[in-house]
Amino acid sequence: MGMRKLRMGMIGGGKDAFIGAIHRIAANTDGMIELVCGALSINKEIAEDSGKSLYLPAERIYTTYEEMLEKESTLPAEKRMDFVTIVTPNFAHYAPAVMALEKGFHLVIEKPITISLDEAKKLKSKLDESGLILCLTHTYTGYPMVKQAKSMIENKAIGAIRKIYVSYCQGWLSKLSEREGNAQAAWRTDPKKSGKSGVMGDIGTHAFNLAEYISGLKVKEVCADLNVVVKGRALDDDGSVLLKFENDCTGVLIASQVAAGEENNLSIKIYGELGGLEWNQQEPNTLLVKWLDKPTEIMRAGSGYLSPIAQRNCRTPGGHPEGYLEAFANIYRNFSSTLLARINNQKIDSGTIEFPSINEGLRGMAFIESVVRNYESKEKWTTFSV
Repeated sequence: MGMRKLRMGMIGGGKDAFIGAIHRIAANTDGMIELVCGALSINKEIAEDSGKSLYLPAERIYTTYEEMLEKESTLPAEKRMDFVTIVTPNFAHYAPAVMALEKGFHLVIEKPITISLDEAKKLKSKLDESGLILCLTHTYTGYPMVKQAKSMIENKAIGAIRKIYVSYCQGWLSKLSEREGNAQAAWRTDPKKSGKSGVMGDIGTHAFNLAEYISGLKVKEVCADLNVVVKGRALDDDGSVLLKFENDCTGVLIASQVAAGEENNLSIKIYGELGGLEWNQQEPNTLLVKWLDKPTEIMRAGSGYLSPIAQRNCRTPGGHPEGYLEAFANIYRNFSSTLLARINNQKIDSGTIEFPSINEGLRGMAFIESVVRNYESKEKWTTFSV
């Protein structure tokens, strides 16, 4: 079989959803993927309307994921989808993911990977059995300057890491929006749909993932405080976690969705023996490098002095703003390059082509559960267990 586009199916992400459209833009960016089918909503009418508005063929607009996976698996190899993207709320990740693996389809899954650590572990053993590829869309690891920071730390540019501060603050849940018809707020604050934690599951996992990804260090223990700030809310909307990493590094993680006035303020500062790195998601083309004994450097995306992995994930010349959509597209491109290489029996450069996987998914769920367990217990520190 010659070179061709990858064929993608989507579960969830209909016209009433936010993240589905983001995934489709990201998947389209590099011309490597085409959307061929979808079960885009549990609401039959929305599923059908959404499929039509995306110009999907009528016979490949499905109203349940079971029907989609069943029918797609019976199509001839040159027609059926290669992978499926799951963009449903957290509680509806596991069942379609398992069925997709059983039917032989690769997976892209929105984070957090499942609703519980137990489900994540079961999904990992299914994935290991299947030998298929799973990509978890931890978007922020797709930014070129995040990759630059990671490669600088790998190369010991700032020496051994001593301290990590990571903070993710939003203000959009400052009111009881879930009772005012906000569908995004409604499922994210419902324990049955979201899981054991609200803020830590939704955005705390991003902050945690970013800290581990850039530093290359794993969290070993947590000490957590969770709050329900808005009265009447069923899950935490604010929290802080003290972190103990490997190598005697310590850290602080703050996540809040009641920081009124904040939009999507994710920022990280990592300090080593020789200096520190600082990156802010709202100014993503810039990485500050602060030295102990000389002036601060400002590194910029699109520059020739960046590491190979950062350069591979830049898309425009310096000074042209790149952001969230491009970072998302980098995850899809790296996943697609890996999958196409497998299909065509080619090798890839794993030094510059990487994406979050089942392992990050497992650690994300372990983070949520370790934090909740610590908060509910009387002990000061809880061992982080996967």
